[in-house]
Amino acid sequence: MAIVEVLLYTIGTVVLLLLAAIAFAAHKYSIIYQFFHPPAVNSKSNGGDIVAEVLKAHGVKFLFTLCGGHISPINVAAEREGIRVIDTRHEVTAVFAADAVARMTGAIGAAVVTAGPGLTNTITAVKNAQMAETPVLLMGGAAVTLLKGRGALQDIDQMSLFKPLCKFCAAVQTVRDIAPVLREAIRVAQSDTPGPVFVEFPIDVLYDYQNVLMGVGLNSPKGDLMSKIVNMYTMSHIGNIFAGGFELREYGPLPVDRPIASSGQVQQAVELVSRAKKPLIILGSQATLPPTPVDELRKALEAMGIPCFLGGMTRGMLGRNSPLHIRQRRRDALKEADVVILAGAVPDFRLNYGRVLSKRSKIIAVNRNKSQLLLNAGVMWRPALAVQADVGSFLLEVSKGLTGFNCSSEWIQSLKVRDEEKETSNLKKAEDKVNHFLNPLKVLYQVEEAMDEESIIVADGGDFVGSAAYILRPRGPLKWLDPGAFGTLGVGGGFALGAKLCRPDCEVWIIYGDGTLGYSVAEFDTFNRHKIPVIAVVGNDACWTQIVRDQEKMFSTRVACDLTFCDYDKVAIGYGGTGYRLSEENAEGIKEILMKAKEDSKNNKPALVNCLIGKTDFREGSLSV
Repeated sequence: MAIVEVLLYTIGTVVLLLLAAIAFAAHKYSIIYQFFHPPAVNSKSNGGDIVAEVLKAHGVKFLFTLCGGHISPINVAAEREGIRVIDTRHEVTAVFAADAVARMTGAIGAAVVTAGPGLTNTITAVKNAQMAETPVLLMGGAAVTLLKGRGALQDIDQMSLFKPLCKFCAAVQTVRDIAPVLREAIRVAQSDTPGPVFVEFPIDVLYDYQNVLMGVGLNSPKGDLMSKIVNMYTMSHIGNIFAGGFELREYGPLPVDRPIASSGQVQQAVELVSRAKKPLIILGSQATLPPTPVDELRKALEAMGIPCFLGGMTRGMLGRNSPLHIRQRRRDALKEADVVILAGAVPDFRLNYGRVLSKRSKIIAVNRNKSQLLLNAGVMWRPALAVQADVGSFLLEVSKGLTGFNCSSEWIQSLKVRDEEKETSNLKKAEDKVNHFLNPLKVLYQVEEAMDEESIIVADGGDFVGSAAYILRPRGPLKWLDPGAFGTLGVGGGFALGAKLCRPDCEVWIIYGDGTLGYSVAEFDTFNRHKIPVIAVVGNDACWTQIVRDQEKMFSTRVACDLTFCDYDKVAIGYGGTGYRLSEENAEGIKEILMKAKEDSKNNKPALVNCLIGKTDFREGSLSV
């Protein structure tokens, strides 16, 4: 019996040794390979250095984060490379800020967060970026490669979470893969229809060789044979992670793919528009994407002379008081138009799924995304021409083909008359008395007058922000930021952070509802620490008004909808900013207090104006579900 046991043990040992030897020598970059092919030496000492080098080569100026042990090498290296590292109070804010940077600059926005809960905290912002078609790079930490699935700290299947949300997902396994994977991720994020991408970095890919070696806990060299075999396998595995990792390689951008309309498609559009008597353009956020500069697009729109409805990031595209910008009664205009160009605009809930498009109209749809291009087509509406292409460059080419075209001045004037009628009605409503509180419309008109010409508006809320969309006039292209089709609350802190960093000389105004302020009020600490002086105006009606308005009518209850008139101004002061309270008692001082908030911003202090507002019927029936 003893002989049999010895024989089995011997056979097992030989098998294990063979397996270890195969694992030891199987990779091109094993320790044996390194012995005969030593890698080139450079100044980089860990994977974080390579990440920072790639980001810098792609023009990344800001990296948004919330610190964690998994990702420290990236943040440290980014700071050393001159990238400004901005740490937020919640991971979701970091991604919202990266989203804003991408929208404002047309380049990649970058955020890095720790593993597990750090990443799960970002999911809402990543989905928002997906639906808003924003190129955001999210980087996340992960457990040591050898310990995945074995109960390591914050170890979950992160790839499964982000694959449905991102255009590209990859888990880096070796140091030599960092640069090529990051370059490809950034390329994909910006190509075709832009969107978020996710790259996962295990700890042992980011930290230096000696720290990783110390962290794996090798068995004592005096241990039994099995322990020695495990040590051999572990050393081979670590050797493969680092082998070839610091050889010189390319870090710069790869070519970006963008769909461009054919000359035939452009000519078809030119012919349709040139015959139109009542043309109309509905401009969506895609029009602001590279490669077309927004100022060139603005000139093209003005040259065509076609009245435009602007939405999303295109608000402000034509300036504050353009005769071509139509703001009111879009549904009526669409019923009358004979040609409608859906320039990045999508027939989703915002266009009543295509029902508002007249069957008598010739619809020209242009969109980078094929599914969005033809959303609800065939049943609700039919395109006369559908073009899967970049919106901005398409409009530029159409404009060139329409030289000499003159849109009917009677058509434009009829639309403007409706605008003026609605504006007059709004101004009248702003003077109504509202139950011992401030009239929210009056507050917003005062904000409109107070804002500088170079102001950027960040919209984060429901009812108060919905009213603001009718009253506040963005001053120019890329000066309005809202969440987009996902209807996300909580974007305010992150969007304002990114916007102010990109345009430090511009005033940045956040228009908050009191409910949505709760999502990101802690970022006043971030604004204060990093000297990012934004101005927040809060419509405080102690309620989730957009919801309760219909809920109470339908179900006769206000359950889960009531808040309190909190002292949000004091909260801002507690976080290091300044705060002001506006109520009926000091209603005559609205302008004065807004001027004080502006002065605080100029003195590098974030400011919050807490406006106690009452209820109006201005937005009755506005709930979208």
